[in-house]
Amino acid sequence: MAFLLGLIAPLQALNTALGRLGHGVTVVAMALMVAVIVVQVVFRYVLNNALPWPDEAARFFMLWMTGLIAPVAYRRGGFVAIDMLVRALPLRIGASLAFALLLVAMLVLVKGIELGHAHTMSGCLFRSSSLWLPFTLEFALPVPGSGMSLTLCTRADVALGVTWGWIKLPLATMYASLLVGFVLLALVNLELILRALVSMLGGARDLKPIPGGVVGAE
Repeated sequence: MAFLLGLIAPLQALNTALGRLGHGVTVVAMALMVAVIVVQVVFRYVLNNALPWPDEAARFFMLWMTGLIAPVAYRRGGFVAIDMLVRALPLRIGASLAFALLLVAMLVLVKGIELGHAHTMSGCLFRSSSLWLPFTLEFALPVPGSGMSLTLCTRADVALGVTWGWIKLPLATMYASLLVGFVLLALVNLELILRALVSMLGGARDLKPIPGGVVGAE
């Protein structure tokens, strides 16, 4: 039991820190999304001169907002779920059922990470029609044993650097929200799996509450 609690503690701290960061970025992204939509409404319907970039910018902020806030909601039990059976069962049996469902969810998330990575890399072939960046970021970091690389449209095996100059935004920077979202969801799911395992073994009272609360964590 102490071993499992020892595994949960750093993972819970990591997910809490990433959740707070993601929540903060989400608030900024939502504010910017609303701002560019208002700008487009003014230019389209008041000035009768629609701008080419606000629609794409709003989608960019919406995608990243979703990818960053979904793990926070999942961790707090904010997703729509039918949990009457789990709640009606004795604590250990309910935890066993939750454990099994979380394992299935992890399989889905691992596949999602694989597909998210492939989709992000395919985005390197295309660029935004209206959004520009003042620099090119060269970044690549192989993930040992995964066959994947953390990269942003960089062909080198290992790279890190910035080249200044205006370029159209690679669509991979939008699609990366899918990959990041799945990775963060997997980290949250791993924490929930360990918490369910502790509950199965009768140690639910030793679990520290998740900030913001989570369904079935008591």
